[in-house]
Amino acid sequence: MGYELAQVNISRLLAPIDSPLLADFVGALDRVNAVADTAEGFVWRMQTEDGNATAVQIFDDSWLIVNMSVWTSVETLNSYVYDTAHRSIMRRRREWFEKPVEAMTALWWVRAGHRPTVAEAEERLTYLRGHGPTPYAFTLRHTFNPTGDATTRDLIEC
Repeated sequence: MGYELAQVNISRLLAPIDSPLLADFVGALDRVNAVADTAEGFVWRMQTEDGNATAVQIFDDSWLIVNMSVWTSVETLNSYVYDTAHRSIMRRRREWFEKPVEAMTALWWVRAGHRPTVAEAEERLTYLRGHGPTPYAFTLRHTFNPTGDATTRDLIEC
């Protein structure tokens, strides 16, 4: 059985999700999610009946929003993050989200077909925050393949 790459990223809102401050962000969600859904290497993303995951709670914190998805490889996730409409939204993140003081994104390998849960995401983020990048939880900059071999990447800053 093969492996797929799970990713979670969370952000702390500066205002309620329905506030005017977040209108541009919320207005771009469907477009950015549609790009992800058709991107090379995309497998799955967590969503509610609204088509996104803004109503999903993580770490019992209503000010945190969560995005979780599964990809075929680190390379395809990296391509989506930095080479698409997603990048234009990332450039504006300080308008909508607090500046992070700890790891807000974690990646890990799952068996093909497995869909990660919010509890798994919390566990991986907590582990990454306490131990740094390891094969159990890592970042796009410091990745590991499914057998645990490390890779370091140069990333484009937004």
